[in-house]
Amino acid sequence: MTDTETNAEPDGGLEGTAGSDETAATEVDPGAGPVPIADPELSEAALERVESLLADGRLADGPEVRAFEDEFAAYCGTDAGVATSNGTTALHAALEAIGLADGEAVITSPFSFVASANAVRLAGGKPVFADIDPETYTLDPADVRRVLRERDDVVGLLPVHLYGLPADMAALCEIANDHDLFVLEDACQAHGAAVDGTRVGGFGDAACFSFYPTKNMTTAEGGMIVTDRDDVAERAASYVNHGRDVGGTGGYDHVELGHNYRMTSLEAAIGRAQLDRLAERNRARRENAAVYDEALAELPVETPTEPAGYRHVYHQYTVRTHDRDALAATLEDRDVGTGIYYETPIHRQPAYETVSSAAAEFPVAERAADEVLSLPVHPTLSERDRRTVVEAVRDHFTTQ
Repeated sequence: MTDTETNAEPDGGLEGTAGSDETAATEVDPGAGPVPIADPELSEAALERVESLLADGRLADGPEVRAFEDEFAAYCGTDAGVATSNGTTALHAALEAIGLADGEAVITSPFSFVASANAVRLAGGKPVFADIDPETYTLDPADVRRVLRERDDVVGLLPVHLYGLPADMAALCEIANDHDLFVLEDACQAHGAAVDGTRVGGFGDAACFSFYPTKNMTTAEGGMIVTDRDDVAERAASYVNHGRDVGGTGGYDHVELGHNYRMTSLEAAIGRAQLDRLAERNRARRENAAVYDEALAELPVETPTEPAGYRHVYHQYTVRTHDRDALAATLEDRDVGTGIYYETPIHRQPAYETVSSAAAEFPVAERAADEVLSLPVHPTLSERDRRTVVEAVRDHFTTQ
């Protein structure tokens, strides 16, 4: 697996830190222009792989997908990978493969993209929310324990590694062991994030990733399930392929109910090239974040946290301020793109009005939804781009 433009570090980049001598940031761009919140990019190697498949007519699921599954699983340190059509289908298929039964409850975060909770409902389960930690924005283990004291129908945990920062997996896995629960990691925003050298994907019974265009790596669309459990890998591979027997001939023997959640060969070809560059691009995100951390330190805005032993990969660089909407307006006036992830917590979404835990209050998540704002941190930012972002934020607070 080689990208002709650049190779990943031998260990996948776990040792790279913000402020290292190696930098993936581009040189100063003398021109002026907007700074977008995201800037998807494909390498020449990815385009060449796609062109080769187009020439050969190998477009659907096939050997290219199998190779991507193996390579991505190896990157995560897991035994198996099952590619899917997107991150949502990965979550759904993983829950079906784990064996979530109708009516069983799964604790997850109310502060996430709605797909996390939707997947539980699509698999027949009940999403039950617990509040988040105010600094990491991920599931608060103490509140998870509170929910477990109040309910006896919970069978699993679905923590979300939000913005590129891992959840507190040590505490959550301890809770799962104490209560005999499965753990499915939603790692859709955290490709390459790690805790004490273990990458996300290697903590629970399974984990799911998204390869949407704005993620740390992309396949245009696509998803992946990784797992060390042979039974989960086999059932997931069957489920995403119309319930076919994975040990069969690939014909019309359908042993279980399933969907067509398959990834295409074209997407897998892009993914293999993107995986080669993931360490470099994560390093660039971390360097951009380090610039912001230092430049914004004296301003009345909370910058992201990175607990000891954690490796944040900054899918988003999310700040927090009571002045969020005004700051966003200032940045828009300066042609700096921003995003609010997420303005409405899941339990307050109209689609969740009938869900049992929707009436509950989760004050930490609700407060975060009113105060968070994400700044551009993608790896193609130039020094001028970063300076534009910093100056716009500084000017907003110093002219108030």
